[in-house]
Amino acid sequence: MLKLNIAPHAFTKFKWDAIKYVYAFGDSYSFVQGSRGFANFSFIGDALNFSFTPAELLSNEIVPRNTSSEGSNWLEYLTGCFGGRPSACPKQLWNFAFAGADIDTALLPPHHNYTIPLVDQVKQWVTYASTIIPHPVGETLTTWWIGINDTGDTINNATITDFDAFWELEMTSYFKAVQLAHDQGLRNHIFINVPPGNRAPASIGNPTKAATLKLHIDQYNAILTKYVARFVVANPDAIVLSFDANTWFNFILDNPDANGFTDVTSFCTCSDPEGYFWYNSGHPTQAVHKLFANAIEALLGVSSSH
Repeated sequence: MLKLNIAPHAFTKFKWDAIKYVYAFGDSYSFVQGSRGFANFSFIGDALNFSFTPAELLSNEIVPRNTSSEGSNWLEYLTGCFGGRPSACPKQLWNFAFAGADIDTALLPPHHNYTIPLVDQVKQWVTYASTIIPHPVGETLTTWWIGINDTGDTINNATITDFDAFWELEMTSYFKAVQLAHDQGLRNHIFINVPPGNRAPASIGNPTKAATLKLHIDQYNAILTKYVARFVVANPDAIVLSFDANTWFNFILDNPDANGFTDVTSFCTCSDPEGYFWYNSGHPTQAVHKLFANAIEALLGVSSSH
């Protein structure tokens, strides 16, 4: 599920135990709420309040149990950064993901006028944060998890007539942003593909929708793999890891009992959705996030030992 692509001369440089800073870009599956963020959407700022001062960034605090699940999310479990200032965490979590984000508003309309798409998340970090918060090469990991909204938002988009060409445009924009982040010093990357949203409650009752969404997800994930490989070739100084969330989600959904779930088809938007995989029609519960973090952390540890 995790693939390690790495230049031979850099192979020994990635050590998960040495990572002190985790930078996150993406959508609602990754966002954490910040005291200076847009409520239920971001850690800091929004498209209408894009800038922030160094003092605002450094004093910003993660609001506990305020994610797209009923509690904590995978990045909080991965870093141990569940609340307060990131600088006080065992591994500092600097989260620029924005709930509802697509890759680029030039390609798909934003969910709201305050949404920050992935390309602008990177611009926000470069402009207002990159010189303020540390990102030493051997101590920093950057997570990229985007495409969940892109694949869903294209289901009924009649303006797209050539999906192969569209996904190429998406990936071109995506990896321009990745390259910008890399050139500004974020050299260790993990790319996560799109999970099977076709199996979420929002889709499973509509076979036509589910089939179309699965097709888009498969197309997106295939081209993502291609662009990750291109990025590796173009950046021999990069350490690049890929985690197959699609396979992982399908495995858990196919083996619910063994993983502590009694319901994987409906949802419970409640304070304690014990046994449920889905918290709402499109987002998993805290229990899923915890398992997901464990899977990534275990394999980050394995990659560090090679």
